[in-house]
Amino acid sequence: MYFSLITAAPGYERDAAHDRLRGPYADHQWLWRFLSAPAGSPRKFLFRRHETGGMADGMPRWYVVSDAEPRAPSLHWTVQSKPYDPRLQVGDMLHFELRANPVVTTRGADGKPRRHDLVMHEKKRLLQQHGLQRWADWATPERPALPDLVRGACAAWLQARAPRLGVEVDAESLRAEGYEQHRGKSDALRFSSVDLCGRLRVADPGALRAALFEGVGHAKAFGCGLLLVRRLG
Repeated sequence: MYFSLITAAPGYERDAAHDRLRGPYADHQWLWRFLSAPAGSPRKFLFRRHETGGMADGMPRWYVVSDAEPRAPSLHWTVQSKPYDPRLQVGDMLHFELRANPVVTTRGADGKPRRHDLVMHEKKRLLQQHGLQRWADWATPERPALPDLVRGACAAWLQARAPRLGVEVDAESLRAEGYEQHRGKSDALRFSSVDLCGRLRVADPGALRAALFEGVGHAKAFGCGLLLVRRLG
């Protein structure tokens, strides 16, 4: 496996901006250019786009975990890669970052599973609990602020998955920010994302390695699921 950082090459920022496709799924299609397999092949990489904020060129960067080493398709891009073989032990303390697509799965009347946006599902549950139809109708002080609702729902979502990820998440350090709904051309909700970060303790190194290589949750083709970790201290 390889861990790579893809950035615009110095002096080629304008050309790189013209090269790049736009949109979450377009990122996935565009990154195939850096790998040997053609578009349409089974996905064998995870990625996360990171907006650089105050950088002068305004260009984002991409973190990529892949089974093949990416190669820049033109002089407009720089790829920094290194073999990715995390050495983990039980008890290791790590800082983590994860852009996740938190969903809840229910079964319809036909018995088929259906995925729902976790935050919207929690809002619906609270509205039903209080006998209301719309969030705007809930005007009492008991209505949770959206950031609190997002953090509570997403924290519970991650904690429920922690054992199979081979980790114990420090609840006090956990942050959930940047909740966003991404819509398609028809304005229908395609997927949502939230940025989670905090501290964790390694409980099962093998399970955590699998999560680092295979990702967490759904919407991986849209830039979700890549678990980034670094040692504390």
